[in-house]
Amino acid sequence: MKKITNRAVSVLLLAVLIILGMLLYVIRYADEGEDWAMAYSRANAGSSGAILDRNGLVLASFNATENAFSPDETTRIANYHITGDYWGRSSTGLLTRYDAMLKGYSPLTGVTVPKDTVLRLNVDAELNNKAYAVLNGRKGAVLVCNYRTGELLCMVSSPAVDPADPDPAPGDGAYINRCLSASFVPGSVFKLITAAAAIECIPELERMSFTCEGSYNVAGVEIVCSGTHGEQTFEQALSNSCNVAFSQLSIRLGQSTMLRYVRAYGFLDGHELDGIPTATGSFPEEFVGDPELGWAGIGQSTDLMCPYSLLRFVCAVANDGVLLEPSLINTGRSPTGTRFMKADTAERLREMMNYNVVHHYDGANRFPGLALCAKTGTAERGDGTSNAWFAGFLLDEEHPYAFVVLIEQGGGGLQAAGGAANEILQYAVGR
Repeated sequence: MKKITNRAVSVLLLAVLIILGMLLYVIRYADEGEDWAMAYSRANAGSSGAILDRNGLVLASFNATENAFSPDETTRIANYHITGDYWGRSSTGLLTRYDAMLKGYSPLTGVTVPKDTVLRLNVDAELNNKAYAVLNGRKGAVLVCNYRTGELLCMVSSPAVDPADPDPAPGDGAYINRCLSASFVPGSVFKLITAAAAIECIPELERMSFTCEGSYNVAGVEIVCSGTHGEQTFEQALSNSCNVAFSQLSIRLGQSTMLRYVRAYGFLDGHELDGIPTATGSFPEEFVGDPELGWAGIGQSTDLMCPYSLLRFVCAVANDGVLLEPSLINTGRSPTGTRFMKADTAERLREMMNYNVVHHYDGANRFPGLALCAKTGTAERGDGTSNAWFAGFLLDEEHPYAFVVLIEQGGGGLQAAGGAANEILQYAVGR
C-alpha cells in the first residue's frame, strides 16, 4: 500500500512538473517566440523589403533569395551602424532591431510569413558619408539632428565595417555604435550642465566674478586650469572653459544639487532611439567631498557621458528648452515636444554658447557663415590622451541643426572636434 502511495505521489509530482513546464514554455513562447522564429539566416519565407534614407537612397534590401546593400562601398560602411547586417553583428542596426517588422512573424504557426516592407529613415546617407570621411579613420561619433522636428539627420560611428563582406576583419570596436552604445569622459562639455544648475540656483550669479590664477586649492587638492584667466564674469568663465570657476560653482551648488540636475537632464539614464537602447552615464552618487566634486563639476572625476544624451541636451537648449526626441525612422507623424528645461535657462545658455564662438573660438574664421552656438571639451582620459568634444547648434531657421562630435584621443576639442564639426555642418547647410 505504501509503495502504491509513493508511486501515486511521484506521478502527481511528475504531472505537476509537466504542467509547470508547459506553462513556462507557453509564457516564453509568447514572450520570445518571435525572436526564435526570426533567428538570423540568409533566407526568409518570401518577404521582401528595403531600408531607404530620407532621399530614397537604398541602404539595404532583401527578398526571398537575396540580401543586398547599397552598391557603393563608402555608403555601406558609413551607414553600417544604422543598417547593421544580416548576421546581427551590430546590436543597433535596423536589420537586427526591426527584423520582425520587415519580414513578418505569425504567432500561430511560429514561423516567418511573407511580407513586403519599406522602412524610410530621416538620415541623409550622403551626410553620413561626409561625416565618416571627416573622421578619417579616427575612433569617434557624429550626430546631427533637426531640433525643430526631431529628425536625426546623421549618425556615424567610426570605425565601421562593410556589411557586404561576409567575413570582415573589423577594426578595434568596429561593431560598437559609439553614438548610442558607449559612454566617455566628457570633459568641459559637462560645464553646460553645471552652468544650467548655477543659472537656476545661484540668484547673484550674473553679478559674481571669478579669479583664476591657473589653479584652485580645495582642501589640499589642486584643481588645475588650462590657463590663467584673471578676473572674469560667469559668461567669460564658460568662454574660457575655466576649471577654477566651474569647480567653485560645482562646490557651491553641492553634490545633491549637481546630482539632481545630472539626473533631471537624463545623463545617468539609458534612453531609446526608436526602440534602440542607449548607454547610461556616470556622476558621483555617493558622498565624495569638495575636491572630487570640483573635478566632477568640470567633467572629470568618474563622469561618463553618452553622446546621444548630450545630443538631447543641446537639442533642448536650442529649442527654447523643449525637447523633441530624436527620431531615426520617418513615421510621418507630427512630433510632440516635452519641457526639458526652463525657457529662461535655455535662452541664457544659448547666449553664452554663442559668446563662446564669437569671442573665444574665432567663429568668423573657424566657422564662416554659420550662426553657431557651441561648447568644446578636452577630456583627460588618465592615460596621457584626451577625448575631443564639440557640441552645439545653429541658430538658423532654415538649418536648425544640433550636433555632437566626439573624437577619441583626438586632443584639443576646438582644433580636432571643432574642425570636424565645421566641415560636416558646412556640408549639411550646403545640402
